[in-house]
Amino acid sequence: MYFLVQGIRCAIRLNEAKEKLNSYEVNTANLSYGPVSYIDSGEGEVILSVHGIFGGYDQAYESVKNRVSKNRLLAPSRFGYLGSAVKGKGTPEEQAAAFKELLDYLEIDRVFVLATSAGGTPAIRFALDYPERVKGLILFCSAMPVNEKPESFLEYQAPPEPLLSDYAMYLISPLMPSLMGMPSETVETILPISERKTGVILDGKLTNPDMERNFEQYPIEELKVPVLILHSEDDPVASFEKVENVKQRFPSLTLVTFPDGGHMMTGHGEEIEKALDNFLKLYK
Repeated sequence: MYFLVQGIRCAIRLNEAKEKLNSYEVNTANLSYGPVSYIDSGEGEVILSVHGIFGGYDQAYESVKNRVSKNRLLAPSRFGYLGSAVKGKGTPEEQAAAFKELLDYLEIDRVFVLATSAGGTPAIRFALDYPERVKGLILFCSAMPVNEKPESFLEYQAPPEPLLSDYAMYLISPLMPSLMGMPSETVETILPISERKTGVILDGKLTNPDMERNFEQYPIEELKVPVLILHSEDDPVASFEKVENVKQRFPSLTLVTFPDGGHMMTGHGEEIEKALDNFLKLYK
């Protein structure tokens, strides 16, 4: 009976998710390697929003939408997510090159980059490779670099491929609080899985392990852009311990932390907005 009920609920939530995706005003940029889906909304200093795993233009936009009255928000789907093609193998280096190509396409010179969770790796890569295009880097409950190359690391850092379906993820959603420290309703924000699966696998194989696998290619001490880190001390997904361990590597860092709030710093919206206002005003 449980499986039947969850199946019905999944079908309902899937239809709702598709309707919500259709409600966004989405653009398509046909770049050298294929299409990129993105939202471009608002005016002012440009924030390039880089979403995490199981994301897309929807999550990239939702994470910054409170600033649409203050900023121009550029929210693309990364490789393999919601209508965006994959350049080459889909590495963080290629993702960074794709960001540059999108900015060129839109005739945007420089941006603030705001990255959430797994989006931190390609965002850091972009700031290292194209500092002339970045006014500031904002790491929002983000993946972090490491201090030294680890002797071993997980080669695949994402849910197993057999779980990457709408029904399977919905079936295990009650376990999300214990496994991921996030509400079970989170599953409703990542549907439909079928339109995100390629991106999830790329993140698991390439994006998430990259700062460990290719440690030497992330000389954080050489970053030429100011950095703002926003992070909760009780984040169960992106460990705060990693922030503490690596913060001294960032040459120009503003660190804002919260004692609680979990992975998305819930309950600290006003403090986050104030920190963003101050950072953008200082480095615009």
